[in-house]
Amino acid sequence: MTFTEWFLFFLAIQVVHFLATWKLYIKAERKAWEAIIPIYNAIILMKIINRPKWWVILLFIPIVNLLMFPVIWIETCRSFGHNKRPDTILAVATLGFYIFYINYVSQPNYVVDRSLNPRSALGEWISSIAFAIIAATLVHTYFMQPYTIPTSSLEKTLYVGDFLFVSKFHYGARVPMTTVSAPMVHDTLPFLGKSYVSDSKDQESWLNKLSLPYMRLPGIQKIKRNDIVVFSWPADSLKTMWGDNSGKFTYKPIDKRTNYVKRCVGIAGDSLEVRNGYVFINGKRTVLPGRAKTQYIFSVNTGGQQFSRGALKRYNIREASWGRDGRLSTNSKGEFILNLTDDEAALIAKNPIVKSITKNLEPKGTFDPSVFPHNPNYKWNNDNFGPIYIPKKGDKIELNEKSIVFYEQIIRRYEHNNFTIANDKYYLNGKEITSYTIKQDYYWMMGDNRQMSLDARSWGYVPFDHVVGKPVFIWLSWDPNAKGFAKFSSIKWDRMFTTVGGDGEPRSYFKLFIIALLGYFMINYFRKKKKTTK
Repeated sequence: MTFTEWFLFFLAIQVVHFLATWKLYIKAERKAWEAIIPIYNAIILMKIINRPKWWVILLFIPIVNLLMFPVIWIETCRSFGHNKRPDTILAVATLGFYIFYINYVSQPNYVVDRSLNPRSALGEWISSIAFAIIAATLVHTYFMQPYTIPTSSLEKTLYVGDFLFVSKFHYGARVPMTTVSAPMVHDTLPFLGKSYVSDSKDQESWLNKLSLPYMRLPGIQKIKRNDIVVFSWPADSLKTMWGDNSGKFTYKPIDKRTNYVKRCVGIAGDSLEVRNGYVFINGKRTVLPGRAKTQYIFSVNTGGQQFSRGALKRYNIREASWGRDGRLSTNSKGEFILNLTDDEAALIAKNPIVKSITKNLEPKGTFDPSVFPHNPNYKWNNDNFGPIYIPKKGDKIELNEKSIVFYEQIIRRYEHNNFTIANDKYYLNGKEITSYTIKQDYYWMMGDNRQMSLDARSWGYVPFDHVVGKPVFIWLSWDPNAKGFAKFSSIKWDRMFTTVGGDGEPRSYFKLFIIALLGYFMINYFRKKKKTTK
């Protein structure tokens, strides 16, 4: 929906509210016209139901307001004597229209100074749960979101099995576009499906109705080079990647696309190139933060000899590289295929049993059709890629057969235009154009696990409106493959409560957290004890 459509819908809601409550306002010794004035009517309603004025703010926060509306309906019913369980059920089941019955059919009496305490233990329990969900939804949507690392694209920097807190406020919280959505879940409802299937909508956690235009709250910083960023996967509304023209588009809202986490190696306005696996920005090789561990695939020839088991830790070789028989896996040539950093490879090369070690790189000029822009005129691959320009807001791009392969999807999909090409001419919303002005900043996201990462080299640019937030804290880390009680024994205590960014070895603040938590409970205990004594 456009802003104009939303404004008209908002006015319609005000009319419905007036028709449903104007008599109730009079019963509460207010004026009937106070029920029709937008926002003011909500403030007055809070006085009538004896609730704080700041609740009005919650009524205008997308997603949070979906949880607040039933609370307001129930409170309104109870303020006019309809406080039995059937009244509560009818208020919610009719989406608030039960208030029309109270307004016109019943003979309600306004309950002055109504007690706000729940009438039963069950009511108190439900009330506590409801507001806990509202508070958690507010934090989850606009401040801090929990996130799990699902893949090894940032391995040795962020591990599979890491649980993160992702800050929404660093880059500015994105206002949910899907206003009708289940709280605190992403694209699927629990127990109904693991992934989006375009032909089956019974597992979706949202409705396409009443969608908001893209909006974002102000952030406290901009995305910097080498920041680790969580973003909505741009290609998530495709059945295939860009390279397959037969692929069909399927609709999936931006804020409900799969969340990815990568390192932002290039920001808007940069020129990027990958040379033999190393990233160059504006002609200079990137210097990564100290905690970044870029890895590559190496072939290690030992003449058939196995590494000792102690090499697993000394060379930081992942358990996945070891076979069921406790021996490292080999290829058809008898070479070990290992995923290593350059430093680890240099260390392994010093081992007496190693005859040779080779980094496996695709040579320059080898065309990989899975690599952006998926065009044989650009013979690029994951190891030798570019140079490519990352567009920024306000750039004026000249359109021709060379540039269109980079910017066609930006113009059509990311900036929501009716863009067509006919007879080597370009048409924007029905008008012929020869250039296009970029409307937002774009970024280049890559994994540190350079040859084992599905990243921007496959799908291209990441628009700023796809950015979710910045990972700031690891609160738990364990082996995702462990089962049962082994899950708890696999916990990596040295990674718990560590920061994501920074240089040097991560420092765990878990002990400090436990001390602070114990201190909090002790202070609360003595406060309660002191009150009881008084």
